[in-house]
Amino acid sequence: MRSSAAAVLLAALLLFNACKTPTTSQNNPASRVELNVSAAVSLKNAFQEIGRQYEARNNVKVNFNFGASGALQKQIEASAPVDVFASAGAKQMDELAARRLVETETRRDFARNSLVLVAPSDAARSINSFADLAGAQLQRLAVGNPKTVPAGQYTEQLLTNLKLLPALQPRLIFGEDVRQVLDYVARSEVDAGIVYATDVEVAKARVRVVERAREDLHDPILYPIAVIKESSHKEEARRFVELVLSPEGQSILSRYGFLSAGAQK
Repeated sequence: MRSSAAAVLLAALLLFNACKTPTTSQNNPASRVELNVSAAVSLKNAFQEIGRQYEARNNVKVNFNFGASGALQKQIEASAPVDVFASAGAKQMDELAARRLVETETRRDFARNSLVLVAPSDAARSINSFADLAGAQLQRLAVGNPKTVPAGQYTEQLLTNLKLLPALQPRLIFGEDVRQVLDYVARSEVDAGIVYATDVEVAKARVRVVERAREDLHDPILYPIAVIKESSHKEEARRFVELVLSPEGQSILSRYGFLSAGAQK
């Protein structure tokens, strides 16, 4: 009898304690919100650090999808479950806004970049400027695919304004994002490539910067960010955008070589 009574009492206590246990998402990891952020691959290192800061302050798991901005745009247009989009170009965000797929009041430019000509660090130094690209020493030049990669679109403008594009067209090797272009150069699979200045740090031991492009030879390289209209977690998405725009977020971006959206060089 005593054993039976004790068992009943224990069961009652366990039930009582269970009822007292908070069931908020803060104490229930299984119910934690997962925020899906699609971002240009050039943002990868900086955004991963920002994501860690965000997760440390919010009971939210951040899932990143890095890629070419044009490809990410198409995924959003196809109803991919995306909460926040950060593009390496205004064109992709403009097109999403035109289709009413972003919360326009959340859109902000948050960073700026520049283009650089790079070559393998162990290659003969026969290419020392953009002007050298027209020479016979250049067999292959890696650039982003201008159909989907903002860096490729800026590069196309740059080479057109330098009056180099017609001569270089047969020698262009297209990368599906700017990090692929950088990999081609780092592995010495091409003679040179054109990437963002911020990407050089990723492979600085294997590539050298030949020359930085003048910014008046292409459109401003501005990065916009916005909450996606169909987001299921708009409050959390807005907080992520706010962190990117905050002094802390801007400091992280600066450490990875990004300029302020209003900066001019």
